[in-house]
Amino acid sequence: MTSLSLSPGHTAVADLPEPAALRARVEELTRERDQLRAAVDILQEISSSLHFTEILQRIAQRLGDLFGLDRCSIYLAGDAAEEVRMVATFENPELGNLVVDLGRYPELKKAFESGQTVFIPEATREPALERVWETLDDRSVRSIVVVPVRWRTNVIGAVFLRTERGSTPFSESDIRFCEMIASLTAKALRNAHRFGSLQRASPEQVERDRRAALERIALIAFLRRLLDRYATSAEHLWAETLLARASDEELDRLTSVAMQVITEEARG
Repeated sequence: MTSLSLSPGHTAVADLPEPAALRARVEELTRERDQLRAAVDILQEISSSLHFTEILQRIAQRLGDLFGLDRCSIYLAGDAAEEVRMVATFENPELGNLVVDLGRYPELKKAFESGQTVFIPEATREPALERVWETLDDRSVRSIVVVPVRWRTNVIGAVFLRTERGSTPFSESDIRFCEMIASLTAKALRNAHRFGSLQRASPEQVERDRRAALERIALIAFLRRLLDRYATSAEHLWAETLLARASDEELDRLTSVAMQVITEEARG
């Protein structure tokens, strides 16, 4: 039996990946690099503007260019339950603030109602879109992804992405990337909202808010020092054992409620 000896740093030819697999890996790494660049660009752009329509249009443009999309639109929740507003779109930046009936777009409706990402790999085979199969086929639509934009527990918007036939299909990493961009979008919208609120607020209201914030900080600091000092005394440690179980549990509950209120207040 003949053995093949390799010097350190070399690999047998049989261990090398197949050319097709190697090309696929290179394409994947290139795609990840492009996504990282797009994420950095989006971060820079949204940090340079506090006007939400401008922010959303830039995000739609970046995503459309990155994935070579047929369509990329961003929607915000409207006043009525079944209505949303399209505030930015990749294919026609001039369009904006259009009211859309969710009843006509089941994939969009599902994302708003469930708060979960909706992925349709083959739109012309999706039963929920059967009534528009012919239209989608005429437009060469392939995949649809709808990513909800959430703030805390509320869905405040959605990012809608659509590809054409012949384009690279969405991968799991692509969808995770879009979810990350949706999270950045929510934070950018929150910052823009806060900025707008400050602009609209009177100097007297701004001063009242500042004083209230300082009072909360002072109150929390005082309570923390009081509790720290009291909790270390021997009398306190002994006295706590005399509490009835029901009273002890009620104090724990009230403490938890108070901490939740303080945490929510700190979040603004």
